[in-house]
Amino acid sequence: MSNKIYPIGIQNFEKIRNDGYFYIDKTALIYQMVKTGSYYFLSRPRRFGKSLLISTLEAYFQGKKELFTGLAMEELEKDWIKYPILHLDLNIEKYDAPESLDNILDKSLTAWEKLYGAEPSERSLSLRFAGIIERACKLAGQRVVILVDEYDKPMLQAIGNEELQRQFRNTLKPFYGALKTMDGCIKFALLTGVTKFGKVSVFSDLNNLDDISMRNLYIDICGVSEQEIHSNLEAELHEFAEARGVTYEKLCAELRENYDGYHFTHNSIGIYNPFSLLNAFKYREFGSYWFETGTPTYLVKLLKKHHYDLERMTHEETDAQVLNSIDSESTNPIPVIYQSGYLTIKGYDERFGMYRLGFPNREVEEGFIRFLLPYYTKISKVESPFEIQKFVREVESGDYDSFFRRLQSFFADTTYEVIREQELHYENVLFIVFKLVGFYTQVEYKTNDGRIDLVLQTDKFIYIMEFKLDGTAEEALQQINDKQYALPFKMDERKLFKIGINFSAKSRNIEKWIVES
Repeated sequence: MSNKIYPIGIQNFEKIRNDGYFYIDKTALIYQMVKTGSYYFLSRPRRFGKSLLISTLEAYFQGKKELFTGLAMEELEKDWIKYPILHLDLNIEKYDAPESLDNILDKSLTAWEKLYGAEPSERSLSLRFAGIIERACKLAGQRVVILVDEYDKPMLQAIGNEELQRQFRNTLKPFYGALKTMDGCIKFALLTGVTKFGKVSVFSDLNNLDDISMRNLYIDICGVSEQEIHSNLEAELHEFAEARGVTYEKLCAELRENYDGYHFTHNSIGIYNPFSLLNAFKYREFGSYWFETGTPTYLVKLLKKHHYDLERMTHEETDAQVLNSIDSESTNPIPVIYQSGYLTIKGYDERFGMYRLGFPNREVEEGFIRFLLPYYTKISKVESPFEIQKFVREVESGDYDSFFRRLQSFFADTTYEVIREQELHYENVLFIVFKLVGFYTQVEYKTNDGRIDLVLQTDKFIYIMEFKLDGTAEEALQQINDKQYALPFKMDERKLFKIGINFSAKSRNIEKWIVES
């Protein structure tokens, strides 16, 4: 029986090591990072181990050799020099007013000034920061280490509020700029966050940062690789499989389907979400552990604000420049959604330098689509799981009339500003519903100029559907027959339904469906 204690939600390296928590050794990568550069930036989704990485670096630069016993670092590091450390954690504040950022920066600066002294002439936050770096270096006789956790939290929380974002940007830009000004006094700096705000943003003065977010060399510095699972948790995998009453191979496949699949560059290994993975091992149950710890409300607001076609999310294409940097004034929601961990890299076209994106795994895909439902329909968060359950039962029992009546209720009471928005809304609602039904049945979904072709398969039935916007249900059915959509299923013994559906712009709902079996 495994006696591992899993560090769920514990981000302090010293606590993990002293209290006997399970730790996957990342110190060889940390040593490499420290010895081959000075200024780094790393973006990873939330709860991916960024704070633990910062805490490990802090213990290393404090010279706490005893914490690294039995780890790769114990053999690699010979000197164990103690450096002055300025650790700024922006994760603990709610940034809803300009002074909220000033307050937290002032609090950290004041604490450092008690250690390293203050200078009355340093009135601005950035001048105080630069002065502290210089004095810390002189007093300690060693250059300074600067660790910034969640550097972008203020900017992220102000998405949608352009004035507040501008004020935060104007504060952070010169503040982080001190890192470049005081280069001679700095030994090492790492900034971590969920996103990378570029162009006219907080990074424009910080061009000396090495962004390792998409570097293959550091792909597993946060998160867990397949190899690390088998090296560290092999016995626990067998126990987990036994507890679930499945084979070892089936359990490994389920873990992969639910929690693997993060690719932070092309041609890289897949990375497992550490938070969900460790929870699954602790409780020996599959759950939406990561998704449930944070609701991506700001992402949904972005999607709606920019009238985004949700179907594109499953095969979005973009280049490294867009993927790697968020212009805080941009209208493209995809970089924020990618960097927040709801999309990942699925493929790469080397010739054109284009990345193909998609959902990383089932936990994220199902969680995100379920989360969207109340924002695009009048169905509440509480009702939505039951509605999807009813949809699935209706198609599994061949009760298509109840299915379409329920679907009509999803469009009721919706208002639109323009016709184009109406068409997009109709497509988005259908995408969400059929995507959710598709987690329990087999669904193929295609859109084309106000038309949607759909094939839905259950154990007993095959449904071929053609949706038209402002046409007729008869035309939609005629198209299924003319295009011979049913031909691939000619030899199939399951009962087949051909259904033509028309959506009316005037009534803003499904106006009619006709069925041929």
